[in-house]
Amino acid sequence: MSARASQRTRIKICGLTREQDIRDAVAAGADALGFVLWPGSKRAVDVARLAELAACVPAFVTRVGLFVDASAEEIAAAAPHLDLLQLHGNETPEQCRAAGRPYIKALRMRDGIDLDAEAARYHDARGLLLDAYRPGVPGGTGETFDWSRIPADLPLPVILAGGLESGNVAAAVAQVAPYAVDVSGGVEAAPGEKSAERMQAFCQAVRQQR
Repeated sequence: MSARASQRTRIKICGLTREQDIRDAVAAGADALGFVLWPGSKRAVDVARLAELAACVPAFVTRVGLFVDASAEEIAAAAPHLDLLQLHGNETPEQCRAAGRPYIKALRMRDGIDLDAEAARYHDARGLLLDAYRPGVPGGTGETFDWSRIPADLPLPVILAGGLESGNVAAAVAQVAPYAVDVSGGVEAAPGEKSAERMQAFCQAVRQQR
């Protein structure tokens, strides 16, 4: 059976940096919360801050750590505070597996990418996160891509990212039927500062398509 069989679409809100935003995201209905461990991001947190934030996440909400070509030591330091790794760089399948933790692999939708081949390479990933491509930027571009490029029968769950917000996520869910959607900038008042109202509107728009 395809990983994209009929089911409710999960919601991941990424780039959390404040305790109140965690509470608001959970209240809005987020299934997963993302914490950026890549220093190049405006939403980056260090391990000490991650520990504080992760402690605020209630049971049954997944804590996801976003890394970009991080060392094994960096991942190991953050791992006790995480449930899932999101690997957003040029990590090989071997590097992803070496962490010894459940992971999703982020892929940027550059021209000519073969998603079936990538799904085979990262066959043990818990999902593929598909994001817009901009040279030199590992993610968080705030841009969408052509959703019709996603095959309907990928063998891994699809997490759709890239420029999503409350005004377009319903159309994205209707067209792609992804396992999950991932939002960061689309629910912010400023980088790293979420808007409770925008998170509520985003989650409501997703639920309308379930």
